[in-house]
This record gives sequence, C-alpha cells and structure tokens, in this order.
Amino acid sequence: MPTKATARLALSCLALLSALAAQAQPATAADAATPAPAPAPASAAAYAAAQARWRNELGAFAATDRDRLPAAGGVLFVGSSTIRMWSRLAQDFRDHPVVLNRGFGGSTMADCSLFARDLVVRYQPRLVLVYAGDNDLAEGRTPLQVLESFAQFVNTVRAELPGTRIAYISIKPSPSREKLLPLVREANHAIEAYLQRLPDSDYIDVFTPMLDAEGRPRAELFLGDRLHMNDEGYRLWQSLIASHLSPSTSVAQGIR
Repeated sequence: MPTKATARLALSCLALLSALAAQAQPATAADAATPAPAPAPASAAAYAAAQARWRNELGAFAATDRDRLPAAGGVLFVGSSTIRMWSRLAQDFRDHPVVLNRGFGGSTMADCSLFARDLVVRYQPRLVLVYAGDNDLAEGRTPLQVLESFAQFVNTVRAELPGTRIAYISIKPSPSREKLLPLVREANHAIEAYLQRLPDSDYIDVFTPMLDAEGRPRAELFLGDRLHMNDEGYRLWQSLIASHLSPSTSVAQGIR
C-alpha cells in the first residue's frame, strides 16, 4: 500500500506525470517533418562526461557488435549492475531468439537516459526492459529526479522507435540500502503512475515479492554484499519477468 508520503508525492507530481506522458506519445506525421532540436549545451556536456566515465563499458559493447551485430526485433535489458551481473539472462529467456544484456555496473537512470540511443535505439528491439534508479537514490537524487530521467529515456526511445514496448523493473529492496526504502517506494510509485498513462508499457513489481512478512528485504535473495542478488534472487526475477516478454500476453493481461 502507498504511504501517506507517497500519496502526497502522487498529488504533487500529477501535472508533471501528465506532461511527461504527453511528451512520450508517438510522433505524428507533422511532428516527423519538424527537425528535432539540437541538444542543449548542458545535455551535450553531460553526455560527453558520461562517455568518458563509461568508456571501457561502451567500448566492450561496440567490440561485441563488431563481431556480430544483433538482429533487430529482440528483447533488450539495460541498466545497472543488477542487469550486468545477470550472467544467465539469455538462457533464462531462451524462448526468445534475441536477448541482449546492456547492463553497465554502477550506472544510474540518468546514465541510461543519456545512452538511450547508444544502448537501445541502435538495436531496434521490440521490447526494452530497464532496471536503474537505486544508484541515483544512493547518490542523493530524489524520486522525482529518477522519474524525470526515466521519462527522458522513454522520450528518446519513443521518438525513434515508436513501436517498441518499454518495461520498467521496479527498484529492488536491497538490505544494504534499507534506509532508502521510503525513497525507493516513492520512486517506484511515481514511475508506476507515469506508466499507467503511457501506452505500450509495463511496470514490473519485483519490490513487493522481495520483502518478507515484516516488510523487510529478504536477505536470502542477496549475495554477501547485501546489494547484489544471488541465483535465488535471479530465479525470482525470471519468474516475475517472463510473462512480460510475450507481446500478446502483456497486452491481454493489461499488465502495468
């Protein structure tokens, strides 16, 4: 259940959610005829800084693509180390011929939004699943800033791939970041509310199943660092995410 603080957040950001969802609608023919504005200097500077920070990771992806560029129409996972460390990702979703892992450890939702073209658009997936946001909160960003970064990510993807479905995997409750749980809940609820206004999108709740009966993170799902998941945690995620990978299933169930 949303807390009172979350309810206040939902009321305060209602106008923001409406504006963000409107921005993410597919472009019309008239819109397509109008050139997109050039990035603002601040955005260009942020992108350059992020490129420098993640040079090795981006270079590794580029090298993999040079060996064999993945086919379009696949399922792409992008986000932080939780995605990067999912070593059995392709095997866990082996029923889908193209499953890409573009996770880069330590990254934020802000980073993912900056690299949306590099790590998503260029592969032309039919479905992109995003896991990011907990590092943003750990670095001091607010739930609304996480929402805004995710919306920027969505806008970039939808501008060039209007037919691609977008799913957000909720921020998980890590034992090492238990003090952040109120902020995690706010960020998750804000993004869920945003996605409820956005066509062809899913909100995947992994947060709730990762809590015990007392509402605390389930330690048995995590490695010794109490931040990253173990095999049991990934098995849980696979069971929660699998139904979202089928376009007909997600539409028929009205999943959010």
